Amino acid sequence: MKEKALKVKENVHKLHEKYCGLKAVKAVKKFNRKRDHNTGYYKVTNILLTVLFPVFIVCMAEINQDKYPSKFILFCAHRPTVMLFNIFIASLIFYGLLLLFKKAWIAVLIQAVGYMSLSITELFKFGTNGNHLIMTDMKLVKSFKSLTSFAYIKITPILITYVVIVLVYVGAVFWFNPKLKIKLAKRIAPGFACLAGCVCIITVPAVSDPVYSLFDVDQTVSTNAFKLNEKFDNNSFLAFFCQTASENLANPLKAPENFNDETINSLMDVKVEKEDKGFSEKKPNVIVVMSESFADFRRFKDQLPEVDFGDTYKGFDEVGAEGYKGMAIVPTYASWTVRTEFELNFGLPVRSLNDPNMPQRIILSREQPTIASYYKDWGYATAYVHPFMGSFYSRSRVYANFGFDKLVFDEDFTVPLDYYGTYVEDKTVFNQIEQLIKTTDKPLFLHTTTMQNHQPYDQGEDPDDEIGNYLQWIGHSCDDFKVFIEDLKKIDEPTVVFLIGDHYPSLKGENSVYDQLGMNGDNCSVLYEQPFVIWDNCGLDYSNMPKEEFSTFYMPYVIMDLIGAPRDRFIQAMMNNMDKTPIYSTNYDPNVGRDELLDVITYDRILGDVVSDNAIPAELRKTAKQVEEEQ
Repeated sequence: MKEKALKVKENVHKLHEKYCGLKAVKAVKKFNRKRDHNTGYYKVTNILLTVLFPVFIVCMAEINQDKYPSKFILFCAHRPTVMLFNIFIASLIFYGLLLLFKKAWIAVLIQAVGYMSLSITELFKFGTNGNHLIMTDMKLVKSFKSLTSFAYIKITPILITYVVIVLVYVGAVFWFNPKLKIKLAKRIAPGFACLAGCVCIITVPAVSDPVYSLFDVDQTVSTNAFKLNEKFDNNSFLAFFCQTASENLANPLKAPENFNDETINSLMDVKVEKEDKGFSEKKPNVIVVMSESFADFRRFKDQLPEVDFGDTYKGFDEVGAEGYKGMAIVPTYASWTVRTEFELNFGLPVRSLNDPNMPQRIILSREQPTIASYYKDWGYATAYVHPFMGSFYSRSRVYANFGFDKLVFDEDFTVPLDYYGTYVEDKTVFNQIEQLIKTTDKPLFLHTTTMQNHQPYDQGEDPDDEIGNYLQWIGHSCDDFKVFIEDLKKIDEPTVVFLIGDHYPSLKGENSVYDQLGMNGDNCSVLYEQPFVIWDNCGLDYSNMPKEEFSTFYMPYVIMDLIGAPRDRFIQAMMNNMDKTPIYSTNYDPNVGRDELLDVITYDRILGDVVSDNAIPAELRKTAKQVEEEQ
């Protein structure tokens, strides 16, 4: 009886499911019949929804990142032709999609999601670090999880309202159901033509230049982040995104005109200083600390009277007083840490690579001629330490070719992980370095990129006091650095420590300290000047240190000179070139002429056959052609 009852119950359940399913199917069919009816009955409405969509989505994408309609209206009044360009591009995309998919709601949905996603990303990016969204930023989409920890993501009622308005429009198009009655054979060619036209405008200079000129889109070459932001103000979001993409695609990295083995060997024809300064007898540990977002705002003290600096930089100053304190020119501002990291690890300028945001993305997948490879050749153990996930910027994969014996990311730390705010504190990094020094039999060359002082700076007594919170973090970092130096004094090993900030901090795009300082594209060079300190316990002679500022890519050779390391033709040539071209940075000085040696040698070592002298073991050397064949 029990089994029969269960079977009856099961059958009833199946009948109920079948009934509900049939009911749902009928409801869907009824709904679709109504939509099909709307297609023919509301012809004028459908025409308006279809024709006006490109205008609508452009307006919503621009208003969303402007936050307020008033700002958007003022821009339209001031730059009407740019808005016409935006509508023209949006129309090409929309009608291309409409012709391919036939049903308007599909085309509307695809473009609405794309445009609003970009607009929201721009909103959060500029609000986070004061830099606008460009096409190359899309390369970081795989690191979305990491990026969300950096960004100020704030869902506001205004943002929700704009998203709802777009969803209502999409819903209206879905309900009224406009669609084309043209057969696919007649739609496919013009559909692809529309999309191809859009692609050509962005990717083909012969097309893009006259089109941008026709619509008066600002094509000024931007040599620093502030000039780029000024271009944004002239173009607004969508035109800026298209034009910067065109600019980037039109200037791919190419081999210098005079690039060949003969030129390289000619540039390497230098007299090498081979004086033994005692390096072979006692090789010191060399510790390179690239401190995240470290910058000395005291230089703006008179312009920021409300900021209390107190003893923020006391530890940094005390270490500098014991060693050497100088100024170097970094190649980036507010973001793109890997630019400075590249220059310190390769001893080469990012300018010679056309200033890519992520230079590690363009190097060949092979053993690299890095600074670490030299130290390894001299008998050093080598290590890279970074208290963050190795997948970000693809470091764990790419840096495996940088000559480091050991890569230590957050999951690899062998000391307890302590945090200060959002990220692993500098004290933990210094503890890890001390442990590596103590447990390594060979002298140690180590590069560390810290994370503690990375944005966001909304943690502290006042979440809105970005500069106050930032200085609190910097003060903690300086104190830990001083303790680290005191600990090294207790370790009976000759050691040299170099510390520099990678860039000035990323501060919010509106009403930030940089706005208060009146920074713009013509006066921002000061933000690329970074103080550094060198400390040692082995009696280094600092009398030959460069007397003026120099680019960070020269720093590895300055340190080599300090410790009396041997030189080959490449190192000697770079040392000689520092006297001729001490600063080679587009961001800092866009007027400095091209440097043949730096451009040719950089290309040779990054994308060429590494003809210039290097320390890569013979069995690991690969030509560009061999790498291409393997891929």
